[in-house]
Amino acid sequence: MANPYPQVYLGDRLVPAEAAHVSVASSAVLYGLSVYTVFPVFVAGSARTAFRLEDHFRRMEESCKIIGIDRFAQEWDFDRFRAAAVELIAANELTEDVFVRATVHVVQSIPGTRVRGCDIQVSMFIYPATPIVPQHGMRLKSSPWRRIPDNAIPSRAKVNGAYVNSVLAKQDAIDSGYDDCIFLDGNGHVCELSAANIFLVRGGTLITPDVSCDILDGINRRTILTLAAEDGIPVQERTVDLTELYIADEVFVTGTSAGCAPVTEVDGRTVGAGKPGPIAQALRKRHADALRTDEVHGWVSSL
Repeated sequence: MANPYPQVYLGDRLVPAEAAHVSVASSAVLYGLSVYTVFPVFVAGSARTAFRLEDHFRRMEESCKIIGIDRFAQEWDFDRFRAAAVELIAANELTEDVFVRATVHVVQSIPGTRVRGCDIQVSMFIYPATPIVPQHGMRLKSSPWRRIPDNAIPSRAKVNGAYVNSVLAKQDAIDSGYDDCIFLDGNGHVCELSAANIFLVRGGTLITPDVSCDILDGINRRTILTLAAEDGIPVQERTVDLTELYIADEVFVTGTSAGCAPVTEVDGRTVGAGKPGPIAQALRKRHADALRTDEVHGWVSSL
């Protein structure tokens, strides 16, 4: 990740990036007890737009509720969240597309392993919108590390500390010469990548693991499912076996930081014709257009 832009939102004000700190004695540091989201902001002349901003706020609310961070709902609503984003974006005088990472940190000092009633701080910082995976053909490796199950640390909550699981799996993939990992659950079924949802195409049908498969219920995942349905593409949300990826016609991944990126190899096996397939390419274009110019769903908002 690149360095953040100079101004960072922390608590209730803008501060210089070098002064944006939480205590080493806080739960956020001691236990990874924070939740976050990342949303894109697009620059076109003097216009600044965000994609599905309210959905990103709602996901932070839901993540807090799952983990028990009760102070966020008491202290923050969407209007306050949007106002903080607007202030941050204006202060940094954007000239390029960026990502904004917003986080709820539990900053209570040495509270022990508990969460309810603990003090929080919200931070937001900006960095260039550089995709975290190759955009024209990814090589994926199934990971020996299993996805954390819902009854341990739920994947539908974006909990900072849980991403140690993703680090272990992606580093193994990188060390093995691949771009990213594929997480499997305890039964060997496909979950997702280290930080992206996964789709495959077989016989013209779009298939993806359902939300009970230890995945993040990704905002871009939902976007792709909506766009596919509108284009008349049959969709299945279900359990997926690893070997289905080996014989898929197409595989691609989605996420705010991943975009909509095709996969050309899984575990040393070529996917389809070894190049982006027609459904992936069509949905990639539809997704890119929706990010910036959606006029149907109310997904794009001015900042």
